[in-house]
Amino acid sequence: MGIITDIFLPLALAFIMFALGLGLTGSDFFRVLKQPRDFFVGAFSQIILLPLIAFILVKLWPIAPELAIGVMIIAAAPGGVTSNILTSFARGDVALSISLTAVISLVCIFTIPFIVLTSVGLLGDPQMLSNISLVSMSRDMFLIVTVPVLLGIIFRKYLYSITLKFEPVAKKISTILFVLVLIGAIAAERENVVPYFAQAGLITLMLNLIMMVVAYYVAQSFATGPDQKKCITIECGLQNGTLAIFVATSIFGGGAYVIPAATYSLIMFVTSLIFVYQVKKNI
Repeated sequence: MGIITDIFLPLALAFIMFALGLGLTGSDFFRVLKQPRDFFVGAFSQIILLPLIAFILVKLWPIAPELAIGVMIIAAAPGGVTSNILTSFARGDVALSISLTAVISLVCIFTIPFIVLTSVGLLGDPQMLSNISLVSMSRDMFLIVTVPVLLGIIFRKYLYSITLKFEPVAKKISTILFVLVLIGAIAAERENVVPYFAQAGLITLMLNLIMMVVAYYVAQSFATGPDQKKCITIECGLQNGTLAIFVATSIFGGGAYVIPAATYSLIMFVTSLIFVYQVKKNI
């Protein structure tokens, strides 16, 4: 398992983030200035409301501290890389979805360490904090998340014709890598997978459903239109499961900490596809 967690998982995540960068341009970041209201509603829902709802759930739910921290890790993760595709299927604001995914994926090198450290202090053993370095966590995430995204953007800018051909392939490879990471995370805990899933499955389902409903109504109240509402709901429902598994593995060595990311990753596609089906049916 050492080779998988120490080499394959970081490389898989780096490639997934590189593939994300291949689909981005500078305008995806500057669009935030042109569409600040919708971006703020989406970012606030994902960066503030999602971890807050997760924290309330784990405090109310009878769950082991390791699993509770795992729930907070998946709640701290940025949007999933497939959120743009599902937003397109739902006929939502794809440009806004891309901007939210891009910016929050870069900002997460600060938000994830803060949320993880705060969660450990409030939900786990405070003495664990002495073994976790905020600097090394941010450094590792910068190297594996931010640098590949920036390389993807640079690759697209200067090798545009190659990017157009390679990007669809890169997205397919990313999907395969995500599935392999998910299977690996579950297989690593195969002896405890049934009790862990029994404990974490329902709370991650509740987190996903509650957050999508909250995001839907927050966007309905404050976003500029129905396309933006669909985008923000999907963006808040799909999290970067690979990144959450990487954080749980690199900081805590995997174990129960990984399971909420695995259960949420399985659940989120089902709920998001149901949402897309419902909104398309009502168009």
